[in-house]
Amino acid sequence: MINIETFDNPHSYRDYEIVHENPEFTSLCPKTGLPDFGIITVKYVPDLLCIELKALKYYFLEFRNKGIFYEDLTNQILNDLVGVCQPRFMEISTEWTSRGGMNSKIVAKYEKGKDDQIR
Repeated sequence: MINIETFDNPHSYRDYEIVHENPEFTSLCPKTGLPDFGIITVKYVPDLLCIELKALKYYFLEFRNKGIFYEDLTNQILNDLVGVCQPRFMEISTEWTSRGGMNSKIVAKYEKGKDDQIR
């Protein structure tokens, strides 16, 4: 289990959306070891817990020296964050800067009651 702090949702009786964007995300290409640069967007509807921002920033820094494919990274972030705060809904999107003339965008989603097999 990852170490991301949470706090009680002060409005757990209501559906509302929280969006956090990290425009300076970096990880490493597992093939070349070169840095990948991207934008990570976390969008979620909290249930009982919300994610604390400072802890989320430090969690993202853990990927700075990790060789990982875009698809795996996006789904790992989704699995980790769902495991921490058990939201009603969560979407992680990652947008990567061009490499070799191609751009990539990966989107992974979770919905409580529908996707409860997430680890």
